[in-house]
Amino acid sequence: MGRIKSYLRQSFTSVTIMVIPHSRQKPLRLKVSALGLLTCICLAFVGAGYVLSEGVKTAEYYGMKKQLSHFSSQLIEVKSAMLTLRQTESEFAKLLSLKSKKKILEQTDASSDMGSIIDVDLLKKQVKETIESVSEIREYIKEEKSLYEATPAGWPVKGAITSPFGERIHPITGETAFHSGIDIRAPSGTPVRATADGIVSFSSWRDDTGYCVVLEHGHGFTTVYAHNTSVAVKLGQRVRRGETIALSGSTGSTTGPHVHYEVWKERKHVNPAPYLKDLS
Repeated sequence: MGRIKSYLRQSFTSVTIMVIPHSRQKPLRLKVSALGLLTCICLAFVGAGYVLSEGVKTAEYYGMKKQLSHFSSQLIEVKSAMLTLRQTESEFAKLLSLKSKKKILEQTDASSDMGSIIDVDLLKKQVKETIESVSEIREYIKEEKSLYEATPAGWPVKGAITSPFGERIHPITGETAFHSGIDIRAPSGTPVRATADGIVSFSSWRDDTGYCVVLEHGHGFTTVYAHNTSVAVKLGQRVRRGETIALSGSTGSTTGPHVHYEVWKERKHVNPAPYLKDLS
């Protein structure tokens, strides 16, 4: 008890910050408590982290927008090549409708732009470029769709966050410990939903987490859903985002019904909070 009082006394001890101007003006003294100063520093770090996160998302958005603009111009070229092919097909149909070699040759000579339209080498080049462009666009969209489906998004259950990610006082042991996910309050029996498409890599009981489900999503993403009353999926089963994978509860080491939700990226725990937003 005495140690706690000592810590509280130190946290409210005043700290003076002095700002010395280069002019002849008097120095500016700011008196704040040590706790207030520490709070300001923590808020500054949180704010900087948020700004950095939003900056990365904005850069990714504009990168994708630039890529799609590039593909849009390629599609215009594809349409031009297809128009040329249709014109060529029409000219060949006209020639083949003639009944004799003489008439075909006479009609060819009479067409001033026939040589430019029936340019086989040019058509081959355009067709090759068209196929390559369409393949590139298809692969890009396929990769982006795969990443979208694998990225966790949304809440596994709706409820209040009772314990955030990071260092905390363990509710059972009372000691400082790292919390590898977030706890979301939910009544027992609430459907727990997958936050991304994936494959079940674990669906069973563990002493500390109770009934637990682990999903592998690809692109380095893994999600964990723990302390459930029961599980609704089997090992190796494919699931889709929004599909029920378990029913919430308070099995394992808990103090009440909730869902312990984790997000892993490249086999490392990351804060799930940014992934609670729906992708847009």
